[in-house]
Amino acid sequence: MENKPQNAKSSVSLRFKIMMGVFAGVCTLLVAFSFYAYQMAYTPNLLVGENNKKQGIYISNNMTFDSLVKELKSKNILHDELSFRFVSKLLKYNENVKKGYYEIEPQTPNLKAIRMLRSGAQKPVKITFNNIRVKEDLAEKIVKNTNIKAPEILKLLNDPAWTAQRGFDTTNIMAMFLPNTYEVYWTIKAEDLLKKMQDEYQKFWTSPRLNKAKSIGLTPVQVSVLASIVDAETQYSPEKARVAGVYVNRLTTNSTDGKLQADPTLVFAHRDFSLKRVLNVHKEIDSPYNTYKYAGLPPGPICLPTLSALDAVLNYEKHNYIFFCAKPDFSGQHNFAVTYADHLKNAKTYQAFLDKQGIR
Repeated sequence: MENKPQNAKSSVSLRFKIMMGVFAGVCTLLVAFSFYAYQMAYTPNLLVGENNKKQGIYISNNMTFDSLVKELKSKNILHDELSFRFVSKLLKYNENVKKGYYEIEPQTPNLKAIRMLRSGAQKPVKITFNNIRVKEDLAEKIVKNTNIKAPEILKLLNDPAWTAQRGFDTTNIMAMFLPNTYEVYWTIKAEDLLKKMQDEYQKFWTSPRLNKAKSIGLTPVQVSVLASIVDAETQYSPEKARVAGVYVNRLTTNSTDGKLQADPTLVFAHRDFSLKRVLNVHKEIDSPYNTYKYAGLPPGPICLPTLSALDAVLNYEKHNYIFFCAKPDFSGQHNFAVTYADHLKNAKTYQAFLDKQGIR
């Protein structure tokens, strides 16, 4: 009877030891799991190799989480697939993959990468377009680096109702585009991209520019048309305002009966952009772009005018020149003349130069 309290005390002590052992084991497991979870979340897992640079990844509409993981692995971006999948599941990113263009930085941990991808924090892409003559070329260039297809843009540019809503028509819609470099998101829609272009166009046409156009007697679209001809005539920027002044003189005086007589418009009318020398036979074409046959401005731009050409027209040089002819030296500069007789002398010199060069 005297041993019972001692046995009970031993039993309690044993249970306590067992509980403490279990507690210690659980704590050890928790610490181990926490450490492993911390490693999975915060240890670099994307682009962890040596000399890695940031890398872009495109996530398309039909890309699933599994196909994204496969893409990351194939590009050697993802190091440990299991940990990436585990953290993605914890954050439910595997159920919510967002399309777009993303840039992965070297030594990026899973948590940082997955939070970025899950939030849809895309990296903007750049679109650049210049030296464009026709809508087909514009459609191809403007969609580069985006998820838009060129036919989507071309369809809108050729839609009379859509262009009319924006104050243009299908012939002069090219005037809405200002050659430059722009930042957009890869996922931008075709209509949103063109709306951005219209917004940039409206930003350019400030009140001072609108007043200058009005003082010349031109609308913004007409300024763009004339600027496109100036650009096609000369790449030598210091001459652009002088060339613009020649065309303003032709439009506003009786010297050429209001005809611009611009060779680049004939090249555009023939759609032969390899044409190096305009001859009298080219002037016979019946086209609204034949400025030797029809007075005034053609119905639309013959290329996308540069910003410098637009400002050259708005700030055209006031002078009495009616004619100009390229200098016989391939410098891109011109000789200007007030009288037709002086122009003929310049033209003959230039034609002899072309003949000598074998340009027919």
